[in-house]
Amino acid sequence: MAENKEEDVRLGANKFTERQPLGTAAQTDKGYKEPPPAPLFEPGELKSWSFYRAGIAEFMATFLFLYISILTVMGVGRAPNKCASVGIQGIAWAFGGMIFALVYCTAGISGGHINPAVTFGLFLARKLSLTRALFYMVMQCLGAICGAGVVKGFMKGPYQRLNGGANFVSHGYTKGDGLGAEIVGTFILVYTVFSATDAKRNARDSHVPILAPLPIGFAVFLVHLATIPITGTGINPARSLGAAIIYNKDHAWDDHWIFWVGPFIGAALAAVYHQIVIRAIPFRSSRAY
Repeated sequence: MAENKEEDVRLGANKFTERQPLGTAAQTDKGYKEPPPAPLFEPGELKSWSFYRAGIAEFMATFLFLYISILTVMGVGRAPNKCASVGIQGIAWAFGGMIFALVYCTAGISGGHINPAVTFGLFLARKLSLTRALFYMVMQCLGAICGAGVVKGFMKGPYQRLNGGANFVSHGYTKGDGLGAEIVGTFILVYTVFSATDAKRNARDSHVPILAPLPIGFAVFLVHLATIPITGTGINPARSLGAAIIYNKDHAWDDHWIFWVGPFIGAALAAVYHQIVIRAIPFRSSRAY
């Protein structure tokens, strides 16, 4: 009888298979190798045409982004009433939709950053060199200035009257409110970028790279819905700089620091959260690969 009971216990213990692993345990891939971190300086990039092609792609993408988005803002501002325009929802769709389209178009060339905060976050995660990061930021800002300038050329009078799509903290909110909105909004965007472009997920699921622009654009859309009433939604220092330079009024510069400090803090927090907490890269041993 004792032997039979032991046999029943042994069979019972093996009756049910081990539970499906969760989280990162379910994402293990024996054939996957963590890519090495990008070098801080890579002088050889300066001799490569692909380096300058990527910068041009960032310039053009940010130019088109500012052109469409600021033109939409101007259209809403010129409408006699909210029902005669696309409203805040339409502005949010314009920003989010353009990011979706432009990330899809440029991801294979430059990575489709279109935002100095995204570039900064990826640099902190060692996804690109300092040389490339600085070059991208300069080209993004130049593209944003040109995009806003073209809009002003189309409608100079309304552009100045309607604040030129510039970002500033709205009445009823403090600078702290605006800074907090920019930090959280940029954190959502950059965290989405990290998750949607995760190299390990790409290796495991072939559909991830194809769908990556969709959640990124949707994140931009949702953040705009939430924060347009507070700051007009920056979460992109190039977008804020381009509009401020072309509009060039004092109140556009009063709060301008918020639209650099906030996005950079949010991007840094997203990079730390994804790399250290979610991916736990500093805590992995070489055996994990």
